[in-house]
Amino acid sequence: MEMEDIAGKTFKVVIIGSGPAGLTAALYAARADLSPIVFEGPEPGGQLMTTTDVENFPGYPDGVMGPQMMDDFRKQATKFGADCRYGYVTDIDFETQPYKLTVDEKTEIQAHTIIISTGASAMWLGLESETRLRGKGVSACATCDGAFFRNQHVVIVGGGDTAMEEATFLTKFASKVTVVHRRDELRASKAMQARAFENEKIEFMWDSEIDEILGEQVVEGVRIKNRKTEETTTLEDVTGVFIAIGHKPNTDLFKEVLTMDDVGYIQTKGQTTKTDLPGIFACGDAMDSFYRQAVTAAGTGCKAALDAEHYLSNELSKEAIAEEHWK
Repeated sequence: MEMEDIAGKTFKVVIIGSGPAGLTAALYAARADLSPIVFEGPEPGGQLMTTTDVENFPGYPDGVMGPQMMDDFRKQATKFGADCRYGYVTDIDFETQPYKLTVDEKTEIQAHTIIISTGASAMWLGLESETRLRGKGVSACATCDGAFFRNQHVVIVGGGDTAMEEATFLTKFASKVTVVHRRDELRASKAMQARAFENEKIEFMWDSEIDEILGEQVVEGVRIKNRKTEETTTLEDVTGVFIAIGHKPNTDLFKEVLTMDDVGYIQTKGQTTKTDLPGIFACGDAMDSFYRQAVTAAGTGCKAALDAEHYLSNELSKEAIAEEHWK
């Protein structure tokens, strides 16, 4: 949809991002008659668009495909008046209020409140086979997909706390978990290392990296290369590959403006979604480095919309949001 019809307009709520957090925020804001506009960004629907079966979101007892669930979220938000558009917020002027935003590098609008739900992107190895088999045995979330690999041999790539935590989690289902790590020692904390080393289902391949993920339609094995000897080993019985080398929050637009941790996750105040600036709220994986689940993201999206509604009703002067400025 073109953006000419919104150029120069001032909105009560602008939502940046369209995963579970952003679309839940849109639903709540729409039902509060705040007429939110959602800019879906470069990955409409977020990480769930690359997820096949989702079995751990309440309300879907038979499971649901990730893209279908996000379509359901979008339909529910638009039913109540949310305006969801394929667009990318490329610049924000944080010095003025209402805040000035530029969409797709050319369309300028204003917003009394901004909800940041830009999410985070899993870091991948960069293999063609990894991309092709994503959602077909290749995953970046053991909590989401581990239960699909009962009594099977799976591989997890990484050496940090997340990798060890997910490797341990996977042993609840898998018959064997092989950790593939580029170095000869783990980066994980001593406690996490000890837990992994003590688990008899977990084996380690040191100084190694995945050279290729085998299979056309589903994962049917992996070829692993030793980085020191360059010898390759093929594990033909592997049916699942979990990548746990980190996530990168999509928050570059807000660097040096909002407080972030060392990785780039936006820091919010207490139990709220408030950021350093009035009227700007953050939710979902853009501010949550720990849980990273669809249902927790949706919960923070709800909080962000409620925080925005409270700000508009109680903290912003009625003169600043006079009727003629509202969409």
